[in-house]
Amino acid sequence: MFSWADSILQDVRYFARGLARNPGFTISALLAAALGIGSTTAVFSVVDRLLLRPLPYHHAQELVSIGMMAPLDTNEFMFASGYMDLQREKGPLSGVTAFQAGSQDCDITEQNPVRQRCMKVPANFFEVLGVSLAAGRPFTLDQDRPHVPPVALISHSLWRSRFGSDPAAVGRKLEIDGVPTPIAGVLPPGFEMPTLATADILLPMQLDEATEREGRAFRVFARLKPDTNATQARAALQPHFDRELATVPPRFRKEITFRVQPLRDRQVGDSRLAAFALVGAVISVLLIACANIANLLLARAVSRAPEMAMRTALGASRLRLIRQAFTESLLLSGCGGVLGSVLAWALLRAFVALGTGALPRLDQASIDPRVLGFALAASVGAGLLFGLAPALRASDVSLAGGTRVTPSSVYGLRAALVTLQVAACVVLLAGAGLLMSSLWRLQQVPLGMQTDHVVAARFVLGLHRYGRGEDQLEFFRALEERLKSVPGVQTAAITDSLPPSGGWRGRPLSTIAVEGVPEMPEGTGGMVAWRYITPEYFTVLGIPIQRGRGFTNEDRAPDAFRIILNETLARRLFPHQDPVGRHVLRGPQGEWFTVAGIAADTRSRGPAADVGPEYYVVRKASADVTWRNAEPPEGWRSAYVVARTSIDPGVASGGIRAAVAALDPTIPVQLETMPQRMEGINARPRFNALLLGFFALAGLVLAAIGLYGVLSFLVAMRTREFGIRMALGAAPASIMSLAVRDAGLWMGMGLILGWPGL
Repeated sequence: MFSWADSILQDVRYFARGLARNPGFTISALLAAALGIGSTTAVFSVVDRLLLRPLPYHHAQELVSIGMMAPLDTNEFMFASGYMDLQREKGPLSGVTAFQAGSQDCDITEQNPVRQRCMKVPANFFEVLGVSLAAGRPFTLDQDRPHVPPVALISHSLWRSRFGSDPAAVGRKLEIDGVPTPIAGVLPPGFEMPTLATADILLPMQLDEATEREGRAFRVFARLKPDTNATQARAALQPHFDRELATVPPRFRKEITFRVQPLRDRQVGDSRLAAFALVGAVISVLLIACANIANLLLARAVSRAPEMAMRTALGASRLRLIRQAFTESLLLSGCGGVLGSVLAWALLRAFVALGTGALPRLDQASIDPRVLGFALAASVGAGLLFGLAPALRASDVSLAGGTRVTPSSVYGLRAALVTLQVAACVVLLAGAGLLMSSLWRLQQVPLGMQTDHVVAARFVLGLHRYGRGEDQLEFFRALEERLKSVPGVQTAAITDSLPPSGGWRGRPLSTIAVEGVPEMPEGTGGMVAWRYITPEYFTVLGIPIQRGRGFTNEDRAPDAFRIILNETLARRLFPHQDPVGRHVLRGPQGEWFTVAGIAADTRSRGPAADVGPEYYVVRKASADVTWRNAEPPEGWRSAYVVARTSIDPGVASGGIRAAVAALDPTIPVQLETMPQRMEGINARPRFNALLLGFFALAGLVLAAIGLYGVLSFLVAMRTREFGIRMALGAAPASIMSLAVRDAGLWMGMGLILGWPGL
């Protein structure tokens, strides 16, 4: 055992001296190994958080998301009636829980008031998810009953920042929306809702079955019974869905589907494909790096051929020579792995900075022991991979007889490695080029609106001060007056949603009646988006009115019912006709909305989506027939201010914030310019394009180094031949062609091999 260890130690010392004697070889090999292993480790950290690492719930593989899907929704939902029925008849489920859909803010209204992210959950929420609290206890069934004084669970960060992690905070009262609320417990560190949303405060849902049969929409999650998968659960729950669908108005039914999917699939969504693309790209870079290092080691093995022959002649076994070669390659990959871990840390910081909002859990990616373990495994695997060819070369028994080393003895393998590097680079460069081209085209897509010099401010009025509709209307009336005098603001508007991708409201096209026209068949035409806006909305966003007129202040009168259609909706409702002045969208009291004008189409769902039908309703200074559509939890309390400025939008933002603060300094305001909003929408395609472009560039550099190494090796081996040719009269150009002919052949073969992967 000691002789084995001694011989390995001897190999280590010999290899270290060899590296010191050949700094060029050392630097090239270490940089290639660091780049390959570091890139792979950084991407693994991202993919591990997204796809591989266990979710922070007990037996998370049993958790599923359940609900109906409407065309404008991206996630499942259930109405209160369906959720409560599912609680009573679980079928293939061992537990069912939920929380209310939509954003729900609340205010801590005691000393140092602050806006918090609040959600309401049932008493069994933590039991179904399999989550334990850091302190205190979850809600009880008695606390989850209607009309019972609420209690609260607070996040670990809120417990730390507001109470200094004091255990005595459990049991104390926190004034939430003006109501003193006892703290029942503290959520675990890093707790996340099943939708990946963060929550500062959780309150009991307190559903009242007597009043909620036609009520709110919920995100529903369940735990499957043992030996049941999502597909089986969906089949078993189909009768429940059929009963739930019967409660939906007939015209909506053909637009709705039913879905049961694993919780991880719900969280990952369409990010899985992007993650796989990054994995494929970074594995290509690692293989190119391994081929490059193998080429360098082969060149080194050729120069050491006399040494290997001497060792063999003195009695070194073939196994001994193979072990020495693998020891050297593993040491090289180990050193590269250390440097690669540092590079992975730097790359990961760059990924997070560039990819905000691009992938779920990207901000959680880090270099932790699990990732370092992967880096170690990648280093060992890479060392074995690129050490295989040099090990076989070192153990070649022909060296024992002093056989002269010729270029052809290693030419084929080195040429094959370079060819494969070129082929991999072709695929990487083509993929990066396609993504870059797609990103450029996406950024050039006309949105139908002018976003320059436009700033947007989003806020939510606190429930404790603005629980009544009259209070909300008075606040917005006063805000509209103040916005007129904000320095640098040319014109401003208020809307309940903001394109692109701004959480619009929707309804089936078949429910939009046209006076004098037969009703459409159920399920015809898909969904139509619509918004509440003030009259200045079209001016602020530069959306032209193609026919008719925009809204005026007269349209805000209680007895005025005006509507503006976009061009797509106008064509569908009034083909080959002038819609202006026609009556559409009959209200609950039988009133018709008159089409005041036709607005130009906008890509309200983002530049990657098709233009869809849309209409606009004016925000009035009093409750009107459309007020019933202001669904809880926020309704009209949530709003956007959009303003066109004559100065820098960042400067004007301060004036808008001040206008809101003058009316209520406790309202938090989220500000962004429209170009910033577009940056967020394009975050994922930009992130994918930049990363793939980086990996393609890295592969190209490695392949170029590999090609240079092979050519320099061949030229060095043929120096005597070239000298004889020149002495016999060969021109320098012919000698040059001999040197580069092989490079052209390898690149051509690489292009041919890489073409099918495009």
